[in-house]
Amino acid sequence: HLVPFIICKYLQDIFDCYLGIQITDDEKLFKKDLDLSTIEQYAIQNIEAIRRIGFKPEKTFIFQNLKYMNPTFYTNIVKIQSCITNSQAFSTFGISQIDSIGKTMFPAVKIAPCIPSSFPHLPLEGMNCLIPCGIDQDPYFRLARDVLPRLKAPKPALLHSTFLPSMQGVNTKMSASYPEFAIFVTNTQEVINKKIMRSFSGGHIDKQDQIDKGANLKVDIAYQFIKFFAEDD
Repeated sequence: HLVPFIICKYLQDIFDCYLGIQITDDEKLFKKDLDLSTIEQYAIQNIEAIRRIGFKPEKTFIFQNLKYMNPTFYTNIVKIQSCITNSQAFSTFGISQIDSIGKTMFPAVKIAPCIPSSFPHLPLEGMNCLIPCGIDQDPYFRLARDVLPRLKAPKPALLHSTFLPSMQGVNTKMSASYPEFAIFVTNTQEVINKKIMRSFSGGHIDKQDQIDKGANLKVDIAYQFIKFFAEDD
């Protein structure tokens, strides 16, 4: 999840803009078998990791869905719900008949922060919403772009980022579910170094092949990370 946050910090530094960060702790209630105390612990860890990125505190609003719900925000959620049919939700997000109704209504909660009036305590009137996000979040905001004009709200704009590969190879997605193959902002430099040194390499089996042919940078994980994080292409 780090790349979209880096993009957000870059934009905030340039434009001195407000940033809203939604912690979707409510989604975990119907996606995983977790109790509320565990979900709260995860949310606190996520927020602490996000704070390390260095956003401007006076212009950054981080909120948990389970704790933040003002009347305008909820009104916007209900308006969005009224515009999304069950068939749209099922086909867009792969929801089935045996899933909980929480999954069906959650897209409205995810879309509502696109509307500036959802945050009446911030001076956002007349502003539009830009969402840097991983490509996997696109279905929510593609749906938002269909729905919000019907509510006379501006469409959100999107900046997509691809996923960082895991230590296992370029065709794998880094996931917190597999911590041995993922890098966390809370990892020490020593741990990060070890993980990168053990990552999948584009090198050859023996030294002579390496000299003759060179590394295959298309599959070398360390090189892929340089493509993401080197400031100068």
